[in-house]
Amino acid sequence: MSIGPYIFFDGTCEEAIAFYKQAVGAELLFKMTFGEMPKDENQSAEGCNSGFNWPDDKIMHANVRIGGGEVMMSDGNMCADKVKHTGYALSLTTTDVAEGQRWFDNLSAGGDVTMPWGETFWAKGFGMLTDKYGIPWMVNVEKPM
Repeated sequence: MSIGPYIFFDGTCEEAIAFYKQAVGAELLFKMTFGEMPKDENQSAEGCNSGFNWPDDKIMHANVRIGGGEVMMSDGNMCADKVKHTGYALSLTTTDVAEGQRWFDNLSAGGDVTMPWGETFWAKGFGMLTDKYGIPWMVNVEKPM
């Protein structure tokens, strides 16, 4: 069994993937746009309630590897009001202080820092932020036990 985050963007998934590739070395494993999705005669292209009116170039599903984990992403929530990501954070952990600082600085570009980067009683470096796509992150550099 495995569990992993599935993040919905407001039409900016392609841009977010490029940002995460640059910011933390993310690797795109799979991507399918709505235009590439197999068509079913029972699917309607009318209105948000049908669920199938998204522009063909928007991402229906993508898998991205960040470090040793995978994050799934989609533009599939474009009909909803502005998505507000709350109640969770994506967490990146490393043993390298310079790497953690770099991840934090890169991810916070254009976003909001909610806890500035610094040493804590549990970490050589720790910081919290919300990136420019509204995704909350925690970056942690573990102290040896």
